[in-house]
Amino acid sequence: MKILISPAKLLDYNKNIDVPFTSKANFIDSADELAHQLKKLSSKEISELMKLSENLGILNHQRYQNWEKPEKLSAHSQPAITVFDGEVYKGLNAETFTAKDFEAAQKKLRILSGLYGILKPLDLIYPYRLEMGTKFSAHEKAKNLYAYWGSQISDFLNKEMEENEVIINLASNEYFKAVDKKNLNARVITPVFKELREDGTLKVIVVYTKHARGVLARDIIQNQYTNPEEIKGFNGDGYSFSEKESTENEWVFIR
Repeated sequence: MKILISPAKLLDYNKNIDVPFTSKANFIDSADELAHQLKKLSSKEISELMKLSENLGILNHQRYQNWEKPEKLSAHSQPAITVFDGEVYKGLNAETFTAKDFEAAQKKLRILSGLYGILKPLDLIYPYRLEMGTKFSAHEKAKNLYAYWGSQISDFLNKEMEENEVIINLASNEYFKAVDKKNLNARVITPVFKELREDGTLKVIVVYTKHARGVLARDIIQNQYTNPEEIKGFNGDGYSFSEKESTENEWVFIR
């Protein structure tokens, strides 16, 4: 099975996590094209485009001014799984991965990205900020990043997936929308994490959901599940599978 997750806004290039090898992003030339278009913008224009504070606008303007194609390991070009630092990645906890875990992650885990399209965990990335929902593209033929990536991401997944292989979608709606589902030749199962409230109702709380997505991704990677049914036994972060609340392709976990 393949696991899809979102990237993180927070980046940390100081973790110094040892990995068995590194790889190069499949759409590195497209990332380079987007980065060079972003390089033309002022810090104020970047702030307005991405709805950022002045300081973050300046930071990301500097990143694109200094952009380098991430083709070899360096202080500013490191594996994606070791750099992203949001809640999903706290749940994934790659700092404690063994070489075997990294190798399994490289086969199973895919990270959707506004700049890079789709990444394997050990693909090198240069610091950036470009959320998939940003109304920006490298050329006039595409009005936004969804149009820019088009069917490229689903084509990539179709080529690397084996017959009857299943996708476990742990990405946010914003990012999964970049996958052309009509063009995708695979069943997609989306786990949903809900909290049972005192009044008996169920509620999705985003910060908890993000962490649980990372924990589930870690569980699949470390146990090297091949049958999606095995996921129903997941009990990380105190969640348990609810047959009653689930549908064929939306699996609900409750705590």
